[in-house]
Amino acid sequence: MDTRVAIIGIILEKKDEVEKLNSILHEYSNRIIGRMGMPYSKKAINIITIVIDAPQDEINALSGKIGKLSGITSKVIYSNK
Repeated sequence: MDTRVAIIGIILEKKDEVEKLNSILHEYSNRIIGRMGMPYSKKAINIITIVIDAPQDEINALSGKIGKLSGITSKVIYSNK
């Protein structure tokens, strides 16, 4: 199956959702190329970037699961390859 490289940008506003988020990311760990997270204390948020290589339906499923968590926003940017 064809895969695509994508970046998932995540803004975490509720720290009590971190465990749920990490659990979801663990489900897709075999597809994740890299992950970077940084706290932004001035706004009391955390910013997470996930780079993934997976079929588009898996990327959409991951982003959808993340988006259902309370206090978390996610958006996906796809490569053309």
